[in-house]
Amino acid sequence: MGGDGHMNRNPEAYGPSVEAAETAESRVAEGPHAELAALAPMVRRIITARVPDSATADDLVQETLVRVLAASGRIEPGMLEPYAIVTARNVVASLWRERDRHRRNQHRIVDLLPAGSPDEDLLAQEEQSAVAQALVRLSDRERETLLAHEVSGQDTRSLAAELGSTAGAVAAQLNRARARLRVEYLLARDHIEPPTDRCRPVLLALSGGDRRRQREVDASRHLLECDLCAQLSQPLLERTAARGDQISIPIGSDGDIVAARQAARELASRLGFGPTDLTLIATAVSEMARNIVRFAGSGEVVVELLDQPRRGVQVVARDTGPGIVDVEEALRDGYSTYHGLGLGLPGTRRLMDEFAVVSEVGRGTTVTMTKWCGER
Repeated sequence: MGGDGHMNRNPEAYGPSVEAAETAESRVAEGPHAELAALAPMVRRIITARVPDSATADDLVQETLVRVLAASGRIEPGMLEPYAIVTARNVVASLWRERDRHRRNQHRIVDLLPAGSPDEDLLAQEEQSAVAQALVRLSDRERETLLAHEVSGQDTRSLAAELGSTAGAVAAQLNRARARLRVEYLLARDHIEPPTDRCRPVLLALSGGDRRRQREVDASRHLLECDLCAQLSQPLLERTAARGDQISIPIGSDGDIVAARQAARELASRLGFGPTDLTLIATAVSEMARNIVRFAGSGEVVVELLDQPRRGVQVVARDTGPGIVDVEEALRDGYSTYHGLGLGLPGTRRLMDEFAVVSEVGRGTTVTMTKWCGER
């Protein structure tokens, strides 16, 4: 440690470099996440209470803000402040661990950073084997085109000339090949085969981020029914760019009802819905989520913004519960399957502009409802 209170820290142990962090507060205040600027004083108080050296504390404040800024797009509304608090504490804890290691080993000449795991080589071999198996499972054309583009660096235009196609068609083919490669890699890595014929089409639709195809293969329902695909869907969905016009909320408890209602209201507000319509949408979502908890135990609510045929918001509530024996009877005014204050299906239908129910006994229920912006 130097005389000015700084020490030679390993930059990899702290994430972003100090140089990259110097303008973090200004970028937070000017960027799309301006609300993060209000966190800076709180973060500074937490760190300065634990780190007396002002220069080091400033570095750690900047590191914390950079980390929070990088993760802000993945943090649920209302959770930004707790995330910032935990991040600040972790950054300080990392500093103390590094200082303690430096103090205990400063007389040594060798580098005492943690040694590589003994099974690193084995893991690397398994990764390479999984990638090789995944490549074999591609078609010859998919594999050759993908390797020419990714390994040899050949552009889509020259590939199109060789294949007698267009650059756009080659780009689409590459995207499909990458999506298939990700799916086959996960299957090969975990040494598993899909249990049903529906699994691969669903996983491919998720991997490619093709929402139209996901609807065609009823991916959401399949994920509720197939534990394997539900597990594999997580890394696939993390690799696809998240669209800002759709949100999916798993439903399993009363707390999820509140989360679904708030998420629907927040998403719908982007289209300019008035306060009354926002309340109607939130109430409808709340009713459908409550039905899932009460009658099915678990399911999901998907809220999506629409721009065709005109602007609006569509809500799909689905479960794999017991289903509805008589849908027509269930939609009749006054019908209720329990004694409560809920609106039920008939009341919820009146809140929205379009409302449809598909149910199969023993397989569950899907309710699709739409509110058009400006519709009377």
